[in-house]
Amino acid sequence: MSAKPDPETSLPLIGSDTAARALGADVSSVLTPTAPVHLSDTVTERLRRTIVEGRFSPGDRLREEQLAEALHVSRGPIRDALRELEREGLVVRRRNRGAIVASLSRADVQEVYSLRLAIEPLVCEWGAQNANEQDLREMEAVIRDFADLATTATSAHDAADADLRFHDVVYRAAGHKRVQRLWQDLRPQVYIFLLARKYVGTADFRDIMIANHESILAAITARDPERARLVAVQHVQASYSRVIADFDDLDAD
Repeated sequence: MSAKPDPETSLPLIGSDTAARALGADVSSVLTPTAPVHLSDTVTERLRRTIVEGRFSPGDRLREEQLAEALHVSRGPIRDALRELEREGLVVRRRNRGAIVASLSRADVQEVYSLRLAIEPLVCEWGAQNANEQDLREMEAVIRDFADLATTATSAHDAADADLRFHDVVYRAAGHKRVQRLWQDLRPQVYIFLLARKYVGTADFRDIMIANHESILAAITARDPERARLVAVQHVQASYSRVIADFDDLDAD
């Protein structure tokens, strides 16, 4: 009497010709279609961009029905987008008022910059260890483009974009995926802080940002993690001081 085949050893290996013939037309039973881009993701990005560009002011009410009509979508993706923007800190929900554009406070500044102070030294340290030549060229290009902007009339939007583009490259070059996800959460709020502050777009801001970013780039290029960490601490602390000084000026007014 012949032995029964062992069910574990008799299964065809996935990827083998035998497996391919065995699956045949049933391949759809083990593979699912790739997920399409969700409409709510597109709606979220459109609303996020509108808020950070200042087209909605802090305190403006975001009515679902009006947003749905303007974007030609149902209210479902609008609700999903508002929930995501609330998580990012750009939108808050008020009883009897629904969703409104957040007004970022002194406490928000302190929280965001304390978190930046915790993670950006790590990011620059990792960047000094992991950045490749393409990353270094991109950082240099952002600084060069910003320097070119400085010779013309620079808007606060241009200045803020250039500032954050540099940090985008540094975070990516670090190769720390979890910290990079934190940056994606913080980035919209940092952008709003920059746009709301009076010094952004001035010659002083441009000169300071160019000098600070060149220092970070020099430390990363030198493959000096300790120096990169120190420069990052100095950069975030100086940025916080300037942002919080504007809040002090507003309080005095």
